[in-house]
Amino acid sequence: MSFVSHLECPRCHLGYEASKLAAVCGCGSPLLVQYDLEHVRRAVTKEAIAPRATTMWRYWELLPVSDASAVVTMGEGWTPVVRLENLGGSLDLPHLYLKDESVNPTGSLKARGASCGLSMARQFNIHDIVLASAGNAGGAWAAYAARGLLGCHVFMPQDAPEPNRQEVAAYGADLVLVRGLVNDCARAASEQARLRGWFDVSAMREPYRIEGKKTLGLEIAEQFEWDPPEVILCPTGGGAGLVGIWKAMRELRELGWLRGNHQPLLVAVQSAGCAPLVRAWESGAEEAQPWERPLTIAAGLRVPRPFGDRPVLAAIRESGGGAVAITDEQILDGMRLLARQEGLLVCPEGAATLAAAVLLRDRGVLTSSSRVLLLNTGAGIKYPDALQRASSRVAP
Repeated sequence: MSFVSHLECPRCHLGYEASKLAAVCGCGSPLLVQYDLEHVRRAVTKEAIAPRATTMWRYWELLPVSDASAVVTMGEGWTPVVRLENLGGSLDLPHLYLKDESVNPTGSLKARGASCGLSMARQFNIHDIVLASAGNAGGAWAAYAARGLLGCHVFMPQDAPEPNRQEVAAYGADLVLVRGLVNDCARAASEQARLRGWFDVSAMREPYRIEGKKTLGLEIAEQFEWDPPEVILCPTGGGAGLVGIWKAMRELRELGWLRGNHQPLLVAVQSAGCAPLVRAWESGAEEAQPWERPLTIAAGLRVPRPFGDRPVLAAIRESGGGAVAITDEQILDGMRLLARQEGLLVCPEGAATLAAAVLLRDRGVLTSSSRVLLLNTGAGIKYPDALQRASSRVAP
C-alpha cells in the first residue's frame, strides 16, 4: 500500500502522476514526492512505529514504495546518535551530538538513498541505472544494484578517492573515470542515459533518493523523542540529505508528531574551496552560480554547482538556518579532534560540521543552551590521505 498522492515540482508547482516513472520537471527542477498525510495520520501513530524493526523501512507509510517484493535492503538506517561529552564540554556546547551514518551498509548515508531508489527502480521494472558520483554514492548504488540484480553504471572523477573507485569495481558495476569534476560526470551520465535507455539516478535527477535520505530526519526526530535539536549541521555537496531532512520535518509537523511543533534550523556546511551554496545564501540569490576552480580535501563537498541548488536554498531559508564555509585545515582539525577526544573516525565532510559548530559559537549563533546535532555522513577509513594528514597535524 502506498500513501503517495503525486509528484510535484517545487519551482513551478506542476504535478505528476506517482504511478508513472518520472525524473525531473519540464522546467528543469527536481521533483518531490508528496503524500496524503491525512491518510497517513488515520493509518498510523508515532507510538505504533516504536516497536518496529530498527531500519529506515520502519517509516514505510512515508516512503514511496508500494510493492514490498521490490524492496532492496541491507538493514540501513537507525544509526546511532552520540553525545559528544568531551568535546562539548571543552567547546562550551554541552548539548552537542553527532549522528553517525558511517555504520550504514557501504559506510555512508548514501545507503539510504540507494535502498529507496533501487527499490523504486525495481518497482518500475528498470534494468539499468546510471549515476554520477564524487565518491560514496557510487559505492552505495553499486552495492544495492548488485543485491537487486540491476545493471549499474557509475561515472566518477578520475581523482575520486581510491577506496571509492575500488568499491564500485568490487560490486561489479561499470566504472567510468572522467577527466573533470562531478558536474562533468553528471553530463556524461545524462547523455548515456538518453542514448542507452538507462535510468539516471544522479543526485536530484529523480525523486526517490531524497525519500530515502528523508528517513534521516525521521530518525532524528524519533531519537530525540519527537523534540528534535534546535540546530542541525549538514555537510552539503549535492544537497539531497539536507532537503530530505527538511522534508521530513515538514511532514512530521503537518502530522502533528513533533513536540512543540518546531522546525530545526538547518545549516549547510561547505568547503571554503567549493562553496557555491554559501555564496548564493549570503547574496540572497535563489540559485547558485558555478564555483570556479573547486578544490577541497572533502570529495563529497566538491560540487561546483548542485543540480538541486534551488530546493536546498529554499530549505535553508524556510528553516531559518544558514550556510557556512570551512577550510581544509579546519576539516583536518575536526577529524583529529573527533578521533582523539571522542573515538570517532569520521569522514572529512562530517568533520566540517564540528568546525562549523565552533564558528557559529564564536558568532553567537550557538550558545551553551543550544542543542546541536552534527551529521557525519561517512566512514573516515575511506579517506586514508585525509586521515594521515589529520593525524600528523599539531593540535591548535
